Amino acid sequence: MRILIMGCGRVGAGLATQLADEGHEVTVLDTDSFAFNRLLPKFNGRRLVGSGTDDRMLIEAGIEQTECFIALASGDNRNILASQKAKEIYGVKTVVTRVKDPLRSELFARLGLHTFSPTKVGVTLAHEAIFQGA
Repeated sequence: MRILIMGCGRVGAGLATQLADEGHEVTVLDTDSFAFNRLLPKFNGRRLVGSGTDDRMLIEAGIEQTECFIALASGDNRNILASQKAKEIYGVKTVVTRVKDPLRSELFARLGLHTFSPTKVGVTLAHEAIFQGA
């Protein structure tokens, strides 16, 4: 599968490496070239410096042939904008968006984006840790 990941933080780098190891064709796009240092040396995908909200960069990254777009930048607004572009303008079949604000995550999920909120996941994990083994 051709996958484009916007954001090469800890989650983006880890996911990119895992997907590439599974045999997927992965491109990682980040505004800061230093972020690519988070990728393991064995990562064999593409690295591009630029913004996932910039149409020229998206086209250079192969958005028109991408089967899955994942928005993992640090800001909710950028993630939502880039994901809407990927889905509505470029027709990417699978679009996954990290939205830190749980309320916004639910709102954009209702608009057709596949979202996940690390805040909600963290609450669940913390609650389970409290009562684990109790």
